[in-house]
Amino acid sequence: MPGTWPPWVDPLLRDRLTATGVGCPWRHQQEAAELAWAGQHVVIGTGTGSGKSLAYQLPALTALRAGEERVLYLSPTKALAADQLRAVTDLELPGIRAAGYDGDVSREERAWVRAHANLIFTNPDMLHRSVLPGHARFRSYLRRLRFVVVDECHTYHGMFGAHVAQVLRRLRRICAHYGSSPTFVCTSATTANPSECAERLTGLPFAAIVDGAWGHGTLDFALYEPPASRTDPATRRSALTEAGDLLADLVAEGARAMAFVRSRAAAEITSAAARRALAELAPDLGERIGSYRAGYLAEERREIETGFRTGDILGLATTNALELGIDITGLDAVVVAGWPGTVASLWQQVGRAGRAGRAATAIFVARDDPLDTYLVHHPAAMFDRPVEATVVDPSNPFVLAPHLECAAAELPLTDADLALFPGSESVLTDLVAGGRLRRRQGGWFWARHDERPEADLRGRVGEAVALVERATGRLLGHVDRGAADRSVHDGAVYLHLGTTYVVDSLDLEAGIALLDEDEPPWTTVARQITDLRVVEVLEGAHLAGDSQAARLSFGDVAVTTQVVSYLRRRTGTGEVLSEHPLTLPSRRLLTRATILTVADAALAAAGLQPGRVPGAAHAAEHAAIGLLPLFVTCDRWDVGGVSTARHPDTGEMTIFVYDGHPGGAGFAQHGYRSARSWLTATRDAIADCRCETGCPACVQSPKCGNGNEPLDKSGAVLLLGAFLDHSAASGR
Repeated sequence: MPGTWPPWVDPLLRDRLTATGVGCPWRHQQEAAELAWAGQHVVIGTGTGSGKSLAYQLPALTALRAGEERVLYLSPTKALAADQLRAVTDLELPGIRAAGYDGDVSREERAWVRAHANLIFTNPDMLHRSVLPGHARFRSYLRRLRFVVVDECHTYHGMFGAHVAQVLRRLRRICAHYGSSPTFVCTSATTANPSECAERLTGLPFAAIVDGAWGHGTLDFALYEPPASRTDPATRRSALTEAGDLLADLVAEGARAMAFVRSRAAAEITSAAARRALAELAPDLGERIGSYRAGYLAEERREIETGFRTGDILGLATTNALELGIDITGLDAVVVAGWPGTVASLWQQVGRAGRAGRAATAIFVARDDPLDTYLVHHPAAMFDRPVEATVVDPSNPFVLAPHLECAAAELPLTDADLALFPGSESVLTDLVAGGRLRRRQGGWFWARHDERPEADLRGRVGEAVALVERATGRLLGHVDRGAADRSVHDGAVYLHLGTTYVVDSLDLEAGIALLDEDEPPWTTVARQITDLRVVEVLEGAHLAGDSQAARLSFGDVAVTTQVVSYLRRRTGTGEVLSEHPLTLPSRRLLTRATILTVADAALAAAGLQPGRVPGAAHAAEHAAIGLLPLFVTCDRWDVGGVSTARHPDTGEMTIFVYDGHPGGAGFAQHGYRSARSWLTATRDAIADCRCETGCPACVQSPKCGNGNEPLDKSGAVLLLGAFLDHSAASGR
């Protein structure tokens, strides 16, 4: 519904916006802007393409035009921040000194920003690593800070969200030290709990604007399940190959299109498939297909962003690095290759196309995966399902501890500060006992002046591993240290900008992997072993010797993993060619898990004989992990699983589904609380699959460390049925 211009909006700003085609704000934009101008923290959670940026631009730019106040804009991605900076700069408003402040900005440029900018576009990582530790250099800016914009706040969930919540609390504390109390303006994709999300992130009360009607075009949405593979009828054609073909078809028909994929390697594979297809359809267009992902150098990313915005690049295969990124007028179609993790992400990706009232097309291409297969056969689960609640747990002690160290190093912590950091009392006691902090009459002080406290917001383990071309010494990119033993181990096949490399050697201690350009006729998959022990049951009460037929519990667990070998699989068919041993260190993770147990008698009554239990449990575990993202704001790669016919800590058949982050990220706990719905959908997805013995669409997993052996599809249906019949599992 159209609104009106608030009377306080700067006249020149209104005129410049009108010249860009903004006749007047929509009602939801006006309401959010009015609340922010009045000093009320506000979150605007309307749909993709609804113009949420205007809601913060009106109060923020008006304040900057009026005087000496300051505004800080935070984005989850560099691409989005760069696009928002461009939008403000294009208005050419006198008195607005807007600038980016991120890892791509030189030291000289940063000095200018600190001295002269009044609107800084940055990200939580830079706020954490540079602005807050060096707050004295920003004292003038922070003293005048009027607004803090947290764009796309729904993306701050899980462990990353918990870290960002602590950074924002540290920012509030430093602002108070300099005498300011900025108003927070958050934007979010449509989500089940926008105000709760913003409040958990900042610790402040929020008003929420969630309804809005605005002009947008029609959307034709297609669900596509790839056909069976010619070489292996038990599997389907690769979703990435199909997405590449669709991207090529769209570009050949004159459309500008974007294909969203799940990983860095997938972006390379999809763009290569599109170029191959265009070699036959329209050879002159092949060079106008690109790929975009994390790991590229800054100048490479800027070149790709500019090319896509100007139309030099017509088709782009990208990870979610551009899900929230550049606003491209004239984008006609989006291909989504595989479930993106959440309903919110799906509509965010699809919403890249069809802006400014244009009609658009979206195509969801199902992977050979339990969740994707379930969705194309149960479309109501996609289109009629409410958007998930955002999962954020700022009290996680593994997150809280390093941020309390950072806060104490920035300014000594006092008793008055503790209300900002829920759960901090016991953590502070442990930090003092460990010699990390000192307790004095004035508060808690950082005790190790010869080093700087650190917290990795992205959950990485140590510094990133540099990828170096052995023959030339050229830096190709980086990979997280925690993922290096799975992705760039000795002998691993690695894709970068369409070029295939083979890893010659990985030195984790030095943080370097040396790669050789090569094109072997195989891909590689790491295999790992996992051991899990129960530390403490927090909800439910299952212990060894409990005679209840089936029980669901939730608790603390210790998980030890080690990559022990890798498989070479023939390109195209997936046939295993050979296995090669690796010598890599083990990793120990203290986290939280949902624990599912079924007694021997209940399994036998369901018709499941002892010899089938290991394969049934393993298959049920895989499928449960695959379906969890339908009920929780997570990705299957955010969680792990272990299954066994008899676990020493329970004495029974047990399946664990655990958070893949230290201390837990809230995913397993939300799965525990929606277990009946989750596990019922899991059973139905397995039973509905048309394969005979199990396939990637039901019980096989791409991340299985045991090569998907053993698996018993029909046994998994019996096992889950026995659990659902005998347990008191809750669920929506």
